Amino acid sequence: MKIAIKQSLLSLFFFAAIVGCAPKADKKLPYIGEPDIEEKIVDGKTITDTIYHRIPSFSFLNQDSVLLTEKAFDNKVYIANFFFTHCPSICPTMQRNLLKVYEKYKGDDRVSFLSHSIDFKFDSPSVLKAYAQKLGVTNEQWQFVTGSKKDIYGLADQYLVYTREDASVPGGYDHQGYLVLVDKDKHIRGAYDGTNEEQVAQLFTDLEILLQEK
Repeated sequence: MKIAIKQSLLSLFFFAAIVGCAPKADKKLPYIGEPDIEEKIVDGKTITDTIYHRIPSFSFLNQDSVLLTEKAFDNKVYIANFFFTHCPSICPTMQRNLLKVYEKYKGDDRVSFLSHSIDFKFDSPSVLKAYAQKLGVTNEQWQFVTGSKKDIYGLADQYLVYTREDASVPGGYDHQGYLVLVDKDKHIRGAYDGTNEEQVAQLFTDLEILLQEK
């Protein structure tokens, strides 16, 4: 898989996130992504605020041909990833591992799941519906969405996930298998290789930490 600059940066952020993996009540996960520093003057004093990277607004069709926006994830912790249904390489393992997380939190309205298809040509809502059913998803807690190339790939950049069309790779699409952990305020708090058992185990740990944050 080709290496992008942001892939290396995200790997560094991930390394920082997994240091000290034992869950603690007072432990906080890091914020992933380059923050903006904002200065303002209050009562004659300069106040510095750190503005952490957030997932922006979006609008996609889901597996039921219903328009899904970021508002569906308001006040929820969610895990996002990018895949395509006929992927012959990393997607089957990534999705099976994400299914383990889904099965543990199934019925827990604090947690949602969001899979974006990067195959805007083939993965129609009906295809995504059949895929979700075959995978074992039985409720609306896990959403599968499709959209234009510009919108899906642009949002992947916001998640710091590398995606591109590439006829030279199996399936015609090159992408990373990160499972991205997003908090209630839509800040990225962790990214985990969905094909790696140890990193998926870390996701379980970090998800619990995030759910305990106040």
